[in-house]
Amino acid sequence: MEQTAPDISQLSFEDALRALEDVVRRLEGGEVPLDESIDLYERGEKLRKHCQARLDAAQARIEKIVAGPDGKPSGTAPFDGG
Repeated sequence: MEQTAPDISQLSFEDALRALEDVVRRLEGGEVPLDESIDLYERGEKLRKHCQARLDAAQARIEKIVAGPDGKPSGTAPFDGG
């Protein structure tokens, strides 16, 4: 699988998620040789961790926005994704 795959740390959340979906699709297809399956699984795990880190960072930013001026939560606000 050593194609010129982009550096995971440089991927946007959306690009990393698409790459992870592609890895899952290929693994579920069952047509990948064992060694390549292992490489795909390892890349998939790195992509999953990258996506989770991006989600955690986004959540932290949202929580900071909803905090009151004293730093205490001032309530909840819906996240519209836009």
